[in-house]
Amino acid sequence: MKLHLKQIPQGETLHIEGEDDPAALELASAGVEPVSPLRYSLDVGLSDGGLFATGWLMQRVRMTCVSCLESFEKEIVSDPFSLQKELEGNESVDLTEEVREDIHLLLPAHPRCDSGGDKTCPAHFSAGSDHSFSSVEKAAPRVIWAALDQLKTPPSDGSP
Repeated sequence: MKLHLKQIPQGETLHIEGEDDPAALELASAGVEPVSPLRYSLDVGLSDGGLFATGWLMQRVRMTCVSCLESFEKEIVSDPFSLQKELEGNESVDLTEEVREDIHLLLPAHPRCDSGGDKTCPAHFSAGSDHSFSSVEKAAPRVIWAALDQLKTPPSDGSP
């Protein structure tokens, strides 16, 4: 998302809104697929040798649920979005890096298809059930310690 600084009125803000190609967001690196353009509405201005922007960003994505492994869509919304960027003497400024970072930070680390509350994940586990360890795995620590308890401590004088 590039802006030409001469478009911004001196001492005022410029309102921009529209859509951008989501390819610059590099969502595939996060295991996410964009399903719509990046939508934005920003007020941009100049202040003390820097540029500021406030508004919102929205990107619809497709991701995979970590529980049921089904694909689902979710809107990633950054509202409010804000940034302050130092100007480096150029006539234009590129906000792509800051927009990309903001969207990536909002992506869930462990996406679940039922996180919005409007759906029940097919892999939903009932309350009170413990699916984290099988009974064999729960018993394993006792078996290991029992084997260690059977070891004899060598004499302190160095003899076998």
